[in-house]
Amino acid sequence: MSSDLWPGGYEKIVLGTIDSTNAEAARQAPHLGRPTWIMARHQTKARGRRGRAWANPPGNFAATLVMRPGGVPGWAALRSFLASNALFETLALYVPRERLSCKWPNDVLLDNCKVAGILLESAGTGTRVEWLAIGIGVNLVHTPPAEEDAAFAPICVKDVSGEDVDAEEFLTVLAGHYATEEMVLERLGFETIRQDWLKRAARLGEEITAQIGNKRVTGIFDTVDEHGRLVLITGTGPVKIPAADVYF
Repeated sequence: MSSDLWPGGYEKIVLGTIDSTNAEAARQAPHLGRPTWIMARHQTKARGRRGRAWANPPGNFAATLVMRPGGVPGWAALRSFLASNALFETLALYVPRERLSCKWPNDVLLDNCKVAGILLESAGTGTRVEWLAIGIGVNLVHTPPAEEDAAFAPICVKDVSGEDVDAEEFLTVLAGHYATEEMVLERLGFETIRQDWLKRAARLGEEITAQIGNKRVTGIFDTVDEHGRLVLITGTGPVKIPAADVYF
C-alpha cells in the first residue's frame, strides 16, 4: 500500500519484537513531538484491560498511538470511541461490515466474537493529561486460544475473509481513519463521534449486564452519554456506568 496514504501530522515507528507497544509508548512519549504510531511485529508481554494477558502471535496486529490530547482525563478517555470507530471502518475493508459491531467500552466484535481490543493508558500531573497511549490489538491471521473466563470467544479476520492481511498495511488504513476521527472531534465535537459509535453498537436496546467490581447491574442498553458512560435502564431507573466489563 502506498506510503502516500499515510496521514499528515502523524509519525510511524515499526519494531520487531518488544514487550508491549503501550510500554514502548510510555518510554518514548517524553521525546515525541507529534502523534506517533508504534507498531510491533510481535509482543512478548501484551496486555489488555485490567492487566489481563492479550495473546499476540506473530502476524496479528499490535500498535499504539501515543499523543498529547491536552485537557482533563475525561476528555482524553473519549478517544476510546474515536479508536473504535476507526477500527470498525478499517476492519470493514476486509470483512462484511454488517458482521461487525462495537462493544462498550473498547472492543470490536466480528460475528459476536472478539476480533479486536483497545487499551487506553495515560500519564499526567494534577488534572491534566500529559500523554495518552491508545493500544490496539487485532486478530488478523491467527485466532488465539479462548480463555477460560472470557466473555467472548476469539476470532480472526482470516477466519472470515480467508486472506492474510499484512499488519503494516492495516496500520496505514487505521491511521488514516483515526486521523479523520480526530478532525471530526475538533470540528464537530464528541456528539458526532458518539452518534456514529451508537450506529455500530452491539446490543443497543437489548438487555445486557455490566460487571463493576463485585457488583452486577443488568438493564436495557439505552445509550452512551456525552461523557462516554454506559446508560442502562433498570427496574429502579437509569444507571450511568463509567467503567465496567459488559456481558450479553
